Amino acid sequence: MRILAFLALAFVTFSPVTWGTNFEDAQKVAVVKQQLILVNFSGSDWCLPCMRLRKEIFETACFKNFADSNLVLVSADFPRSSKNKLSKEQVKLNEALADQYNSKGVFPLTILMTPEGKVLNEWEGFPDVTPEVFVQQLKKYNNARN
Repeated sequence: MRILAFLALAFVTFSPVTWGTNFEDAQKVAVVKQQLILVNFSGSDWCLPCMRLRKEIFETACFKNFADSNLVLVSADFPRSSKNKLSKEQVKLNEALADQYNSKGVFPLTILMTPEGKVLNEWEGFPDVTPEVFVQQLKKYNNARN
């Protein structure tokens, strides 16, 4: 019985969170689910603060548990290594999104927005806070909508 309880807790604690790569699709999902969108501009294979953000905040149970039922996540990655090369279509999508929301080319840049694309908050670089504080910041905007 204890094993089943542990497995159930482990599943809940480490729920899979999916980062989409198409902003327009994310907007459609966000409208239907009435959720905010979190876009992360990253250089996944060259930007050390981007790697740190992913590991220290986005991959934590605290963030995943909140994001799973409250956010639509979009990753706009700009890798440099040929082994991580994106499709031409994905590069176009990411560049178009960057033209609209990250024209200065800041990495990492994390943006919280409405399904309509209205920016609610931006975090330039690594947000030097704990995952719990980061989630509290997200909750503030999420609660203001409800």
